[in-house]
Amino acid sequence: MEMLIQKSLTLPCGSILKNRIAKSAMSENMAHDHAPGKEFVKAYSRWARGGTGLIISGNVMIDSRHLGEENNVVIEKGRDNLNELKAWANTSDNIWIQLNHPGKQTPKFLDKEPVAPSAIALKPPLNKLFNTPKELSEEQIQEIINRFSYAAQIVKECGFAGVQIHGAHGYLVSQFLSPRHNQRTDKWGQDKMLFVTEVYKAIREKVGAQFPVGIKMNSADFSKGGFTLEESTKVAKALSELGMDLIEISGGSYEKAAMMGVPIKESTKKREAYFIEYAKEIKKVVTCPLMVTGGFRTGEFMNECLSLGEVDMIGMGRPLCLDPDLSNKLLKGQKVESLVRPLTSGIKALDKIFPLEIIWYTMQIHRMGKGLDPEPNAGVYKSIFKNALSMGLQSIKRVRA
Repeated sequence: MEMLIQKSLTLPCGSILKNRIAKSAMSENMAHDHAPGKEFVKAYSRWARGGTGLIISGNVMIDSRHLGEENNVVIEKGRDNLNELKAWANTSDNIWIQLNHPGKQTPKFLDKEPVAPSAIALKPPLNKLFNTPKELSEEQIQEIINRFSYAAQIVKECGFAGVQIHGAHGYLVSQFLSPRHNQRTDKWGQDKMLFVTEVYKAIREKVGAQFPVGIKMNSADFSKGGFTLEESTKVAKALSELGMDLIEISGGSYEKAAMMGVPIKESTKKREAYFIEYAKEIKKVVTCPLMVTGGFRTGEFMNECLSLGEVDMIGMGRPLCLDPDLSNKLLKGQKVESLVRPLTSGIKALDKIFPLEIIWYTMQIHRMGKGLDPEPNAGVYKSIFKNALSMGLQSIKRVRA
C-alpha cells in the first residue's frame, strides 16, 4: 500500500504540512503565571524531533478570569508573556496554538462565576464540581470574540505556524453550537453557528488570508438534546465555505467523554478511529482538509483511511505522549502499534470523579518538559499521588479534556 502518511498536504491558505500526522491538543497544565516556560520548549522540541507534521498545543486560554485549569497558558491584552511565547514558537516551525474559552466547563475552585450562552448547569454529578453559569450579554459575547482575534494576532506575531479554535468537547464554542446548552432567543440562539463563524471571521481579519486557521469541532455531543451529526455537518460545510484551512473532528464533552473512547461502540473501537464514520459524512460536504482524532493505533489503518479519502490528516494525542518518536517510526514504515491502554484505579467510585486519563497523560507531558522520556508503564496511583502533592485536594476535581 502506498504510504500516503508520508505525503505533504497543502492547505487552502497555501501553507504546506510536511506529512499527514498531527499531534492533537493535549493539556500541558504546566504554565508559570500563565506563561509557557522552559518546560514547554523541552516538551515541544521533543515532539518536533519525533517527526510529527503538525503539532497542536494544549488549550491556550483567552481570558485569565475563565480557565480550564490552574496552570493554563493565557494570551490576553496587558499580559507580559511575549518573550516566553516566542521561545516556545522557536522550538519548531509547525506548531499551531489552540485557543479556547471554557465557558461553564471551569472548576468551582477556579471560577466562581462562569459564563455560557445560557444559564444551564452541567448534569449531575458534574453540577457539584462546576458552578451554574451566568448567561452572556451581547456586550460580553463581542468581547470574547475580540479576545479570540487578539490572541490569534499575538500567535502570528510570536512566530507560530497557525491557530486552531477549540470548538469541541463542551467548551464555550461548543456550548453555543449545542441546542441543550444554548437556549437563547436572540440571534445567538436562533443561529447557533453565528458565534463560531464570527470568531472565525474576526480571527481571519487579524491574521490574513495566508495564515492557517483551523478548528476542532465535535462530530456530535453524544448526549440527549445536544449537538448532532446533522448539525455538525452543516457547521463544517459553512466553515469550509468561509475559508477554514483544517477541520479536526472529535466528539463528546465532560458529560459524555467520547473523546476518551467512552461510550463508543465496541464495533467502532475495533476499527480503531472513534469518529471515522462521522467524518465520512462530513467529508462529503467540505472542500477543506479533514482531520480525525481519537482511537488511531496502527500505521496500516491510518494509511487505509487516507487512501480511501476518509480523512486528510491523522490526529493523535495520547499515543504521542507515550512515544514522541511514533511519527518517525510510522513514516519509515515500521510496524508499530500505539502503547495506549485503558486506565483504571480499580475503584469505580474513584474513576467516576477523578480524571485519571487526563492526569496520567499530563504526567507524561511533564516528564518530557523536564527532559525525561515518557513512562508508559507508570502506575495510575503514582499519577494520582503526584498530582495531589502538586495541586492539593483541588486536583480531585475535574480538569480539562
